[in-house]
Amino acid sequence: MAVEIERKFIADPSVLALCRAGTHFVQGYLFTDAANTIRIRRAGERTLITWKSPRRGACRDEIEFAIAPEDGAALLATVPPGRRLEKTRFRVAHAGAVWDVDVFGGDLTGLILAEIELEREDQPVVLPPWVEREVTDDARYRNSRLAAGPVPERQAA
Repeated sequence: MAVEIERKFIADPSVLALCRAGTHFVQGYLFTDAANTIRIRRAGERTLITWKSPRRGACRDEIEFAIAPEDGAALLATVPPGRRLEKTRFRVAHAGAVWDVDVFGGDLTGLILAEIELEREDQPVVLPPWVEREVTDDARYRNSRLAAGPVPERQAA
């Protein structure tokens, strides 16, 4: 079983100047509770099913596999709008690392998150100047939670 080690940050819109060709994602959450998240994701031409365990710091177990696009479309169509989100993912290099920069659409327009996958949890990370603050441990920024509502800052306002 794969272990995902990832840190997540809010990114400043200045990063958009570095974003070239991106991949459009539509993802729906089939099931989520305190112990599991199961999602369907259309990423460009690929369709994937993913199971993720609870987060342990920046780590979580993950199993992901591809399914036929027509099966994925049918399954995604069963997910209600309050359990779906859309975003475009860009790959941006900084200090020898590649960051995933997600630019959200729909109710989440204006939100830009940057993620970096690590080989180990204590791996040092050189933060780009367009990173504002870390939200790895902030449950409001989990994609499964974001699918249900507006940008967290707007919730608090």
